[in-house]
Amino acid sequence: MVWQIRSRARTVMSRMAVLSSSSVYGDSFHCSPFSGLTNSFVGFSRNWPNPNATQWSKNMESHLRLLPSVKRNQISGLKASSCSLGLAQELTSYEVENMGKTDGGQDLFAEMKQRFHSFKKQRYLEDLEHFQALAEAQYPKFMVIACADSRVCPSNILGFQPGEAFMIRNVANLVPPLEHGPSETNAALEFAVNTLEVENILVIGHSSCGGIQALMSMQDDVDARSFLEKWVINGKSAKLKAKAEAAHSSFDQQCGHCEKESINRSLLNLLTYPWIQERVRKELLSIHGGYYDFLNCSFEKWTLDLKGSSIEGGRYSFKDQAFWN
Repeated sequence: MVWQIRSRARTVMSRMAVLSSSSVYGDSFHCSPFSGLTNSFVGFSRNWPNPNATQWSKNMESHLRLLPSVKRNQISGLKASSCSLGLAQELTSYEVENMGKTDGGQDLFAEMKQRFHSFKKQRYLEDLEHFQALAEAQYPKFMVIACADSRVCPSNILGFQPGEAFMIRNVANLVPPLEHGPSETNAALEFAVNTLEVENILVIGHSSCGGIQALMSMQDDVDARSFLEKWVINGKSAKLKAKAEAAHSSFDQQCGHCEKESINRSLLNLLTYPWIQERVRKELLSIHGGYYDFLNCSFEKWTLDLKGSSIEGGRYSFKDQAFWN
């Protein structure tokens, strides 16, 4: 919201710079209302013409209609003789007032505050002993790798309680192979497996995944300027297999195929980390895949069978498959 207001404020001032009728030279203080913003903010020239102040006020109000969340009655009282500090304070006040609010004026943080108080009263204080124990240490059984999609929250879908799952969420719930180098995902894996000694790793994908759609839409050459493309390319092998196996299907169907294939490839990629593969072989760690379809609220779960899987050949075998609806 702050960025939007600053951006729109720049737009207002840029338009005023080319409209001589909306430029102003203060009669009282002999300074432009924007003089304090000239060098560091927008780089406008200080040589402002001397128009009618009333006309400037009308133009200013007209431009401010571009900002739907600005309270217009606050700006209507500005005089042409106001200097840059006054306008800067006005713009700052708009930013502060609109932080955490929607265009409709709803205070999102007020609602968040109520949710926090409900959690504290109904969960934290009701189970104080449990939360005090968690303050000392955590012993999660699960490491969950899920998509960052706002519609897919593992704690809501699968009911994970505080202390039960160590989680990391990224675009398209991808696990890069060891040879791709360090990332936030494998750093979290290292901590979960080697320090917390989790017993299960669960990679959760989902329907209508925007990250997978971005992967499937990419050209062969990655745009070096795009963080997104450089990340989702970790799922390239899944993309190629999905396009080959669903060549005659629609784009949406190919994406659906890739959503599940990318989970399986991530399960194989987990085995490229020696400390993960070792614990899997010793049966101290199990690797699972999960797929949440929020269109019909169903969940598929499966476990990687190490004996029938091969990293080199991209072959995988599963056991303990289940479908919940």
